[in-house]
Amino acid sequence: MIKKISPSENDFDIPAKNCYRMVILGSTKVGKTAIVSRFLNERFDDQYTPTIEDFHRKFYSIRGEVYQLDILDTSGNHPFPAMRRLSILTGDIFILVFSLDSKDSFEEVQRLKQQIFETKSCLKNKTKENVDVPLVICGNKGDGDFYREVQPGEIEQLIAGDSSCAYFEISAKRNTNVDKMFQTLFNMSKLPSEMSPDLHRKVSVQYCDILHRKSIKNKKLKDDDAYGIVAPFARRPSVHSDLMYIKEKAIGGGQGKDKERCVIS
Repeated sequence: MIKKISPSENDFDIPAKNCYRMVILGSTKVGKTAIVSRFLNERFDDQYTPTIEDFHRKFYSIRGEVYQLDILDTSGNHPFPAMRRLSILTGDIFILVFSLDSKDSFEEVQRLKQQIFETKSCLKNKTKENVDVPLVICGNKGDGDFYREVQPGEIEQLIAGDSSCAYFEISAKRNTNVDKMFQTLFNMSKLPSEMSPDLHRKVSVQYCDILHRKSIKNKKLKDDDAYGIVAPFARRPSVHSDLMYIKEKAIGGGQGKDKERCVIS
């Protein structure tokens, strides 16, 4: 029997360049949380529960490198514009979700795409970096019989000429194109494709020793395989920590150094 190990932040040495935040944005009832559930647990829940804001964290061991991916599932109501702006400023990669049977939700994605570009442009101008934000737009609920309110031509117009943006019609319910969408997003972000749900082994937190940058001693695991571990009690870094991260990124002209983004909570 394998003894369960309780990971602590001192056990890991995750470089800042391997820490990323994925932000999921869109109107209410478009399936943002369902996509996150597919990503983390390969499950779909028919019951709808409004999201205020959910934070998740996943660790990977891929070809000897350790990665941390924070997932921010945002509210569709966005009652606090400042918090939405903060989510965009601290995000590295984005998923914008609309429902194919809702023109209003598509128009919200149009606004969000523009807001991300404008918000990131302000920060990039200070860091002297190019504005290149990996972003995937998802038309969800493409399953069963439905009245399509968003036409393909409108979607093509939205992504035309934007090399950092891709579009997928998906069904979180049937898991159609979800894995392919994540593979594309990670490739666009220059992250290992093994971070996609279908390209790594899911292991429980009791195997957290694979996150040590040492040879894996557990005979059930192999050094050259890719593994993913969902942190069971992840907490979003504090607003102060996020603000300091943005400040350091702006002053330093590159990757922020705030360690709270790169530890297990």
